[in-house]
Amino acid sequence: METKLIIFDLDGTLLDTIDDLAAATNHALKLNGFPTHEQAAYRYFVGNGITKLVERALPEASRDEATIVHVRQDFVAYYSDHNTDLTKPYPGIEALVAELQRRGIRMAVASNKYQAATVKLIARFFPEGTFDVVLGQREGIEPKPDPTIVFDILKQVGIAPDATLYMGDSKVDMQTAANSGLRSVGVTWGFRPRAELEEHGATFIIDRPEQLLDLL
Repeated sequence: METKLIIFDLDGTLLDTIDDLAAATNHALKLNGFPTHEQAAYRYFVGNGITKLVERALPEASRDEATIVHVRQDFVAYYSDHNTDLTKPYPGIEALVAELQRRGIRMAVASNKYQAATVKLIARFFPEGTFDVVLGQREGIEPKPDPTIVFDILKQVGIAPDATLYMGDSKVDMQTAANSGLRSVGVTWGFRPRAELEEHGATFIIDRPEQLLDLL
């Protein structure tokens, strides 16, 4: 079936957010007397939402619920003010999105970043109306790879799963697509290696944004 909708992951797919995520987490860790990490470590800490990011960044002996909640609050307070300091679209993403719009293909965002930050980043880097639906992690909704976020998007846009592609950079994204019954496009410019995308069943793998157009 003709592709009518592309659902994009945010971090590591549309936007290179790793420097701001690392800075915010290190800020929260340092504020609470915990050791910080090099930026490279955060490529494997992110992907399952902010709570899991904080849990992974904390020393193993300090991963109790109260500590995670407290450090998460400090993360959110800092990140909410600094999440566009170093973040930027990946090369070729803006041109790809513009071309998809020109072709009349609808677009949405499904992120495990909390909703307020997801909406803020999309509004900062993309023209209003670019995406039909922008969903981050919301209270009471399981994060990806649970398919609820995808099902909510499909319902709002009114497009069938077999006319939809899901594009992301990690195993979480490939699992999300599989759990939702969608074809998946793994991207190699994000936070995780090609081998992870292959191992978790990516339908397609691309190295540059414009290669998506060949799959439509």
